[in-house]
Amino acid sequence: MRTLFQLPRVYPITDVQLSGLSHAEQARLLSLGGASFIQLREKRMPALEFYEQAKAAQLHGVRLIINDRVDIALAVGAAGVHLGQDDLPPEAARKLLGPQAIIGYSTHNIDQAINAIQQPIDYLAIGPVFSTTTKSDTAPVLGLEGLRAIRQAIGNFPLVAIGGITATNAREVINAGADSVAVISALLSSPARITPSTQTLFHICQT
Repeated sequence: MRTLFQLPRVYPITDVQLSGLSHAEQARLLSLGGASFIQLREKRMPALEFYEQAKAAQLHGVRLIINDRVDIALAVGAAGVHLGQDDLPPEAARKLLGPQAIIGYSTHNIDQAINAIQQPIDYLAIGPVFSTTTKSDTAPVLGLEGLRAIRQAIGNFPLVAIGGITATNAREVINAGADSVAVISALLSSPARITPSTQTLFHICQT
């Protein structure tokens, strides 16, 4: 029986367009706020530029998870990858990255979540819990009741909630069954406040 992966309460995800900052600078500011586990999410940047920023982000002493790009994760020696429903299958990513890599997987409904825990992954993400402006192609909103149903369906498998989570509702999300909250806008929309916003969210989620 495999050991369950221990997620941090707060799981920041970078966004260059939203913050106006490089992935490396976001990682630095997030780490100053207490983040030790950060996903670099990039959909537009050329591969070389993303590689260079991810490599620079490694200097801030956090575990980096690369969204989608198994090649970038391998090249920079990241802790792992986060995959979506249309990305490389988790089994293929595991073969490339090896047994020690952290692999996360996005799900959007109870059937996908139940299927996901049979895959060679370390945690699954579920969302959107609330409406979000960060992604335009989102699945239907789950709400807290939907989140509770997912938790019941997957047992104690590590679960990250994502979508519209803020300092106002994060505690409710944890109480509804999430091990961790993935946050983008609430941390990055005011770049000058990334560090204190991260500190505040950690405090809310750990009390």
